Amino acid sequence: MANNSYSGVKNSLMEANHDREFGCTLKELRSLMELRGAEAITKISETYGDTQGLCNRLKTSAIDGLSGQPADIEKRIEVFGQNLIPPKKPKTFLQLVWEALQDVTLIILEVAAVISLGLSFYRPPDTERQHCGKAAGGGHEEGDAEAGWIEGAAILLSVICVVLVTAFNDWSKDKQFRGLQSRIEQEQKFSVVRGGQAIQISVAEIVVGDVAQVKYGDLLPADGVLIQGNDLKIDESSLTGESDQVKKSLDKDPMLLSGTHVMEGSGKMLVTAVGVNSQTGIIFTLLGAGEDDDEDDEVDKKQDGSVENRKKAKAQDGAAMEMQPLNSDEGADAEEKKKASVPKKEKSVLQGKLTKLAVQIGKGGLLMSAITVIILVVLFVVDTFWFQGLPWVKDCTPIYIQFFVKFFIIGVTVLVVAVPEGLPLAVTISLAYSVKKMMADNNLVRHLDACETMGNATAICSDKTGTLTMNRMTVVQAYIAEKHFRKIPKPEDIPTSILDMLVLGIAVNSAYTTNILPPEKEGGLPRQVGNKTECALLGFSNDLKRDYQAIRAEIPEEKLYKVYTFNSVRKSMSTVLKMADGSFRMFSKGASEILLKKCYKIVTANGEPKIFRPRDRDDMVKKVIEPMASEGLRTICLAYRDFPTSEGQPDWDNETDILTGLTCICVVGIEDPVRPEVPDAIKKCQRAGITVRMVTGDNINTARAIASKCGILHPGDDFLCLDGKEFNRRIRNERGEIEQERIDKIWPKLRVLARSSPTDKHTLVKGIIDSTIAEQRQVVAVTGDGTNDGPALKKADVGFAMGIAGTDVAKEASDIILTDDNFSSIVKAVMWGRNVYDSISKFLQFQLTVNVVAVIVAFTGACITQDSPLKAVQMLWVNLIMDTFASLALATEPPTEALLLRKPYGRNKPLISRTMMKNILGHAVYQLTTIFTLLFVGEKLFNIDSGRNAPLHAPPSEHYTIVFNTFVLMQLFNEINARKIHGERNVFEGVFNNPIFCSIVLGTFIIQILIVQIGGKPFSCVALSLDQWLWCTFLGFGSLLWGQIISSIPTSRLKFLKTAGHGTQKDEIPEYELEELDDVDEIDHAERELRRGQILWFRGLNRIQTQIRVVKAFRNSISLYEGLEKPESRTSIHNFMTHPEFRIEDSEPHIPLIDDTDAEDDAPTKRNSASTQNQNNNAVESGNHLFPEGPKSGTPSAPGSPLHSLETSL
Repeated sequence: MANNSYSGVKNSLMEANHDREFGCTLKELRSLMELRGAEAITKISETYGDTQGLCNRLKTSAIDGLSGQPADIEKRIEVFGQNLIPPKKPKTFLQLVWEALQDVTLIILEVAAVISLGLSFYRPPDTERQHCGKAAGGGHEEGDAEAGWIEGAAILLSVICVVLVTAFNDWSKDKQFRGLQSRIEQEQKFSVVRGGQAIQISVAEIVVGDVAQVKYGDLLPADGVLIQGNDLKIDESSLTGESDQVKKSLDKDPMLLSGTHVMEGSGKMLVTAVGVNSQTGIIFTLLGAGEDDDEDDEVDKKQDGSVENRKKAKAQDGAAMEMQPLNSDEGADAEEKKKASVPKKEKSVLQGKLTKLAVQIGKGGLLMSAITVIILVVLFVVDTFWFQGLPWVKDCTPIYIQFFVKFFIIGVTVLVVAVPEGLPLAVTISLAYSVKKMMADNNLVRHLDACETMGNATAICSDKTGTLTMNRMTVVQAYIAEKHFRKIPKPEDIPTSILDMLVLGIAVNSAYTTNILPPEKEGGLPRQVGNKTECALLGFSNDLKRDYQAIRAEIPEEKLYKVYTFNSVRKSMSTVLKMADGSFRMFSKGASEILLKKCYKIVTANGEPKIFRPRDRDDMVKKVIEPMASEGLRTICLAYRDFPTSEGQPDWDNETDILTGLTCICVVGIEDPVRPEVPDAIKKCQRAGITVRMVTGDNINTARAIASKCGILHPGDDFLCLDGKEFNRRIRNERGEIEQERIDKIWPKLRVLARSSPTDKHTLVKGIIDSTIAEQRQVVAVTGDGTNDGPALKKADVGFAMGIAGTDVAKEASDIILTDDNFSSIVKAVMWGRNVYDSISKFLQFQLTVNVVAVIVAFTGACITQDSPLKAVQMLWVNLIMDTFASLALATEPPTEALLLRKPYGRNKPLISRTMMKNILGHAVYQLTTIFTLLFVGEKLFNIDSGRNAPLHAPPSEHYTIVFNTFVLMQLFNEINARKIHGERNVFEGVFNNPIFCSIVLGTFIIQILIVQIGGKPFSCVALSLDQWLWCTFLGFGSLLWGQIISSIPTSRLKFLKTAGHGTQKDEIPEYELEELDDVDEIDHAERELRRGQILWFRGLNRIQTQIRVVKAFRNSISLYEGLEKPESRTSIHNFMTHPEFRIEDSEPHIPLIDDTDAEDDAPTKRNSASTQNQNNNAVESGNHLFPEGPKSGTPSAPGSPLHSLETSL
C-alpha cells in the first residue's frame, strides 16, 4: 500500500495548514462517508448539528451552493483533492518493443541468425577447403567469403524492423484508445448549483462543498450527504453487491456514494469527498497500490473484486476461456472505469473466425517448413557423403554446421511467410480506423468489437422519442373545460380559475431542473432543458401568457410536501402541496388512459367539478384521445386531488389509496415531429436486410401513426402492432412463464411494441436473440436512453445509448453512444461495420495468395535446387509488404453506399467465400507458373548465368534477383486486385478515395527499386538493367489482366471450391469440452485450440484438490460437502462485485401497478412477478444455443470451470 501511506503523510501536512480554512478535515469527512444509515445520522448530529451545520463548516450554502470564485475552487482542490482518479500509466514504447520480441517465430529467427553470424567468421585452413565437398568450395574471391556475415546481420536487422513496426502500431492503438476514453470523460457533465444558478460542469470540476442536483438515471460522480430529496432510490450494487434499491432520506439514510446509480426520484446533495478520497476512489487506490506489491494485497484485491483484479485474473490464468466479459457494468464510477480502460474482453464473431483461421494456417506452415528443412538436410548429407564419398573431416564440421544453419534459416523463413501475423494487425488497424472515422459520424464507440458486430445486425429495436423523432415536444391540442381545442387556446378562452389551477399544477408538478430558456440565436426556437414532455407543458403555460418561474420562486422545491417522481411502473408523477389551512392538494400528470381511470370527476366549463363516469371516460377516449393519438400525438392528462383537514393525515406511503379519486383538469396532445432524415435511413436499413422495430412507452395509436410516418409500417404489409399487455398475454403460458415457442410466433411479424415496460423490451430482445427459427442467429441492435433500458442494452449484441438524452446508466450499459441521438447515425454504424468485415476479407484474399505462392516456391525450390530461390531477408521483406503495409492499405478503405445493398453476412458465413477462394487459387496458379518458368528456364530467356546450385557464400546472381523482383511486383499489382472481393471487374473503382492505399503501393514500389538497385549483398540482389526491369514489371502487370480472366469464370461452375474461416460450429467441439463451455459466453476457438493442455492441467488440479478434501472430510468424519464449495456460496460479495449485472427481477414492479386498477387485469400481473424471476433464469438453461446467454451478461465462474478451481484454491 505504498501510495496510501505516502499520501497520508502528505495529507496530514496539508491538513495542519488548512484546518483554519474549513471547519472539518479531509480525514473527518473520509471517516464520515464510511458510515451508513442511523450511524451516519448520529455522527452528523453529534459533530455538526445537522446538514446545515456541515454546509456552514464547508463554507457553502444549501440553497445557493458555492460562490464559484476561482480562488475558492482552487483552495478546495488543494485541501480536499480533485475529482479525478489518476489513470494507470500507459505502457512505454520499450515495453511494447519487448512484448513484440516475445513472438516465437521471431525468436527462432534471431537465434538462427546469431548462430549463422558466429559461424560465418570461421575459416577452415585453405589446404583442406577442397576436402569439405563441392558445395563448400567456390568462394573464389576473398571478398565474397568475407561477406558471409551479411546474411545473419540482415536477418537481425529485418527482425528489428518488424518489431519496431509492431510496437509502433500497438503504441498508436493504445494512444487512440486513451484519446477515446478522455473524449468520453469530457462528455460527462453533472448539474451543480453555483451562485444560486444551476449549471452543468464536467465531472472532474466538482469540488467538496458543491451542491449537486441528482436525478433519475444519474451515476453519482462523488460522495455526498443528501440535503433535500424526493422519493430517492439508489442502486448500490456496484459497491455493496446487494441488488435491492436503497431508499435515501434525510431522516433514515442520507449518505450517497460515488459510482452508484439513481434509479428513482431526485434531490440535492452536498459533496463531501471526491476523486481518490471517495468510496470508489479508495477501492481504486487499493487496487493501484496492489500493482506494486501483489503478495500483501492479494486478499484485498479478492474482496474488491473490481475491474483491475479481474484483469489480473485474466492475465494469470489466461485460462482456457475468458470467464466474464470485462464490462459487467463494473462497479466503479464511470470515470474510473474509463481510467482502467477496460475494453470488452469477449472475442467478437470476427476475431473468433480469424484466430481459428490463423491457427490452421500456422499449423500448415509449420508442417511445410519442417518438411523443407528435413529434405534439405537429407539431400545435402546424401550428396556429400554418398555421391562424393567424402569422409567427415573434423576441420570441416563448422562448415557443415553452417550449411545446416542455412537450411534451418530457410525453414524458418518459410514459416514466417506462412504464418499470417498480419491478421490481428489488420483487424486492429481496420477497427481503430473505423472507430476514429465513426466519431465524425456521431458514433462514439466504447467497445471496439461492437463496430464489427454492427455489420452483421439483422434487427434494430429502436426507441421512438428522440431517436426517430426530434425530441422537441410542443403541446398542439388540448381538451379543457369540456371543449376540444384543435390548436392552442387563447388565455381568454379558458375560465381564470381553471387557468390558475392548470398553470400552478404544471409549474410545481415537474422537475425544477426542467426549464424553457430563451433561444441562443435571435429568431431561434426557445431552448428546452430537462425532460422534454415537461418542457412541452411549461411551453404550454408560456403560450397561455403565464409565467411558471414566478410560481416556482414563490414555492421553491424545499416547500413541496411530497413528490412521487415519474418511473416506468407508475407512468405518472404527483406533487403534494400543503395549503395555508393545513389541508393538502396533490397535482398529478401522466399517460391519459392510465390517469383517466383514476379520475372520478372532471372540471366543467364554469370551473366546477362534475362526476366522471366510466361511460364518460369511454366517450372521451373515443372522441378526444384516439383522434389525437391517430395523428401521432402523445396524450397527457393533468389532474388534481384535495385532502381536506377533516379527513386527517393521509397515509402517504400507501400509493394506491393516494392516487385515486382524482379530478381531471385537462388532456393535452403533445407533438414530437419525426426527424426529416429518418424515413430515408429506415428505407436503407430495410434494403440492407435489417428489420427495424419500434419499442416505445407511448400509446399504441400514437406509436402506429409515427411508425407509418417513419416507414416502419407499409400499408398492405403483414405486420403486428402490440401493446405491452397483449404482448405478455401472447408469450406466456397458463402459469405465467415466458415460452420461447410463443415468442417465435410473434417476433418475425412484430413491428411496433407500444406501452412497453423495460422488462418487455428485454424479453423481446432476448427472445429474438435466443430464437432458432431463422437459419441464422439474429444479431440485434437496441437503442435506449433511460435507466430502465439498461438490461435490454446489455442483452443486445450492440447497445446504442443516446448521447444527449441518455442517462449515465444507459451510457454505461451501451457499446456505442450516438452523440446526436439520431437514427440515421445507426445506419452509418451498419455501413462501417460491414466495411470492417470486407476490409478483413480483402486483406485475407491478398495475404493468402502470397502465402500459398511463397511457401510453394520456397519448398519446391529448396527440394530441387537445394536452396530457396527467395532468401531469408527477401522473404522478410515480402512478409513486411504483405503483412504490415497491406493491412494498412486494405484495412483503411472508406465505406460506400453499395455496402447497404446486400443482406447481412450472418454469424456463420465463412471469411473466405467461394469467389475469394477462386481468386486466391487463380492468382496463385499464374504466379507459380511465372516464377517456376523464370527459375528453371529464366537464364536462357534472359541470356544470363544460372543462379541454381550456387555454393555457400556465392555472390548474388542476376537470375535470382529477377525471380525475386518479379515476385514482389506481382504481389504489388495483385494488391490492387484484392480491393474487390465480390467478383467486380473494375478493380480501380474509387482507388483515389483512399490516399493511404495509393501512397503505400507507390512507396513499396520505390523501396523495391532501391533494394534491387543498391541492396546488394544483404538482400542478395544485383542491379538490373532497364530492359530486365520492364520485363519484371510486365510480368507483374500480367496479374491484373489475369484477374479479368478469373472474374469471367462463373463461381457457380467451380463446385469443388471450399470456403474457409467459419466460426466453430457446436458439433465440432468434443463432448467433454462442451460441458466446460456451457457457462462461458462466447466460445473462443483459438484459445480453445491453443489452451487445451491448460484445461486438462486445471482439471487435473481441480480433481486432486477435490480428492484431498474428500479424504480430509472422511478423516474428520464430518459431512462430505463441508469443504467443497456449495453452489449457493457463489453469490458471495466477491462475485457480486465482479458481476453487478442488472437484475431483471428488480425491474419487476415492487409498487402496485397503477394502470391496472381494473381487478381482472390485476391478478395476472401479481402472479407474473413471482414467476418472472425463475423464468428469466430458466430461459438460459432451457435454450441450448451456441451462445448460452448473450455475449454480454456476466456469468459467475461456474463450479468445475478452471477459473473456479483457481478461486477456490486461493
